[in-house]
Amino acid sequence: MRRADRLFLIINALRGRRTALPARQLASTLEVSLRTVYRDVADLQLSGVPIEGEAGVGYVLRKGSDIPPLMFSADELEALVAGTRFVRAFAGERLAREAQSALIKIEAVLPPDLRERSAQSKIFAPIWRDPFQNQVAVMLDRLHAAIVGHCVLCLDYRDAEGRTSTREVEPLCLSFWGGAWTLGTWCRHRQAFRNFRPDRIVDCRNEGETFADAPGRDLQAYLDTMRGHYAGLE
Repeated sequence: MRRADRLFLIINALRGRRTALPARQLASTLEVSLRTVYRDVADLQLSGVPIEGEAGVGYVLRKGSDIPPLMFSADELEALVAGTRFVRAFAGERLAREAQSALIKIEAVLPPDLRERSAQSKIFAPIWRDPFQNQVAVMLDRLHAAIVGHCVLCLDYRDAEGRTSTREVEPLCLSFWGGAWTLGTWCRHRQAFRNFRPDRIVDCRNEGETFADAPGRDLQAYLDTMRGHYAGLE
């Protein structure tokens, strides 16, 4: 767990308590050593967080401290749970993993009644993946990494009629349409925006070239174009 995540959870674990929370309990919850808890609490105190207490006794937020609570309504929480389940079912492996991790952190600081509501959500997105869908999940991770890194990609692509082509593209975004993902790009061959389905990408190569955002061919221009008319899938 990242240190920033630990500090966040420590603050939220102390919020609203009337009695001191033992450091040993914090260590067990965070799965870290007592020494790490002592150090993290000391750092929070030095940064101005109003934590009172000491090692061997426990910690509590100073009475009257004004730290905004992390709170969701039952409906907001159910939306978060449903969203996480959809990401786990349909996104790449990396994003699915991070979505589940985020939900665990949220649930760790919820009041018991909302935590129970989260566990009992009746909205599901069953995970079913055969070898082909596993390949698509891996491809989504590769495409997302290329988008973040502004990496030019060379795609070997097969369209709906089975025709093959090779395209050099600047990847801009991934979109999920409820049944299929699309990769939004600036296609250097067509000198225009084009959409490609990741499940039809036969191969994807990153040869180390990067691209810079340019007016008229960046993400905002792509979104404006898609709003104006749907260019269709290659």
